[in-house]
Amino acid sequence: MRIALAITSYERPDALAAVIASIARQSRLPDEIVIADDGSTPPTQAMIASIAAGAPVPTRVVSQPHEGFRVARLRNLATSWTCADYILFVDGDMLLHPAFIADHLRQARRGWFTQGVRARADGQLTSALLAAPARFPSPFDPGLGTLRRAYLLHSPALARACRRLANTFVAIKACNLGAWREDLVRVNGFNEDIVGWGPEDKELCARLEHAGVRRQTLLFGGIAVHLHHPAASRAHLAANLAILQATRRERRIRCDRGLDSHPLT
Repeated sequence: MRIALAITSYERPDALAAVIASIARQSRLPDEIVIADDGSTPPTQAMIASIAAGAPVPTRVVSQPHEGFRVARLRNLATSWTCADYILFVDGDMLLHPAFIADHLRQARRGWFTQGVRARADGQLTSALLAAPARFPSPFDPGLGTLRRAYLLHSPALARACRRLANTFVAIKACNLGAWREDLVRVNGFNEDIVGWGPEDKELCARLEHAGVRRQTLLFGGIAVHLHHPAASRAHLAANLAILQATRRERRIRCDRGLDSHPLT
């Protein structure tokens, strides 16, 4: 089974370099990496190319013109550039636990998609992690959320036991999401009618569930730490929520503008 790691990035090469450093420490490396850049400036693109060249596995960089926040299209673009069986989506500011890939691989089952967990780092901890990217924080580090620091606890046995229970309280977030490529093709990937912040991930997963693909959640595994950044604009949120509500109400399986907009390589 081939696993691809699809990483979205925009104008933050220091965070991306830290993410790649966390990938190099994985107990099980991905088979390939696709860095999907949202039209960063030429100097940043040059740095991304250098970061990709130092990655521990074959890595390609794909990009789209920067026309606002279009992460749904960006993730479809990354998907179109891999033929891996299983795709793990992460953001370019997510440091990965050393067992991140191994945890997702252990949990992967046909007919299921997998939601991982994350803890947020505050600004001070983020600065410290960027200065020392070889270190993955512990649950006891200052600068983590009071409750979500528990997400950094790692136990494969507990992860197996909690894979259904954790669905009830861990939110769907595409910054740490695993899915079979064939399932993504079946539902036409992310909905590109959703532009701006949220909830393109929940809308995708609603269609996966309508297609019979069930959800499981990796608690005590599939762990990542989200580096601090300013909140994105919510200007398009109302329109995007309306799309999500229509998808749920009409039990849609495929979106109109999605993965089929990009030739599958």
